[in-house]
Amino acid sequence: MQFFLDTGNVDEIKQALEWGILDGVTTNPTLIAKTGRSFMEVAKEIVKLVDGPVSLETVSLNAEGMIKEGRMLAELGDNVVVKIPMTPEGVKAIQVLESEGIPVNVTLIFSPAQALIAAKAGATFVSPFIGRLDDISGEGMKLIREVKTIFDNYDIDTQIIVASVRHPMHVVEAALIGADICTMPFEVMKKLFNHPLTDKGLEQFLKDWEKVPGRPF
Repeated sequence: MQFFLDTGNVDEIKQALEWGILDGVTTNPTLIAKTGRSFMEVAKEIVKLVDGPVSLETVSLNAEGMIKEGRMLAELGDNVVVKIPMTPEGVKAIQVLESEGIPVNVTLIFSPAQALIAAKAGATFVSPFIGRLDDISGEGMKLIREVKTIFDNYDIDTQIIVASVRHPMHVVEAALIGADICTMPFEVMKKLFNHPLTDKGLEQFLKDWEKVPGRPF
C-alpha cells in the first residue's frame, strides 16, 4: 500500500521524504490556508518536491469551472492529479479531464455507489472519507471493503485512496483490506513508527551497552 501525506505543510513533506516512505501528497485549500502562504506558491513547491502524484483541488461548483481550473493546475507538473468533488457536475468534468490525459482524484465519496459512478466516469483515483463517516457513527472501513469488492468484481483499475484518516489503525485496516493508497495527516504517519515495547527495548539495549567493556563507539 502506498503512503500519501494529506497536508499543505512543506516541512512535513520534506521530513516524510527523508524517511523514504512517501509516495504522494493530497492537499486542499483548507490545508494550504493553514500555511498562510498563497495557494499557487505552495502548490508549485509541493509538485517540485514530490516525485509521486500530488492531488490539487478545484473550487468551482460547475463542470466548466472545474475543467478550466483542472487544466490550469495540470500545467504545474506531470505529477499533478486534479481533485474533483463527487457531484453530477464533477462527473462531467472527470470525463473531459481524463480524456485529455489529466488524472482525476474524486473526493468527498461516502458511499459505494458514488465510488462506482466515479470509476465509470474514468477517474484515476477515488477518495472515500472514512473518518467523517466514523464521526457520525457510521463505519468508514466498511465503505472501503465494499468499494474494494466492487472494483475487484469488475476488474476496475481506479485506485482507492483511503482518506480522512484519524489514527494508525485506520492505516493498518486499509492495508488489510487491500486499498491501494492511504493518505494521512503527518501526525498519523509519525505514530506509525511508535510502539512502547520498541522504546523499552531500545532503552534496555543502551543500558546494557554501557556495561560492555572496550566499546568501539
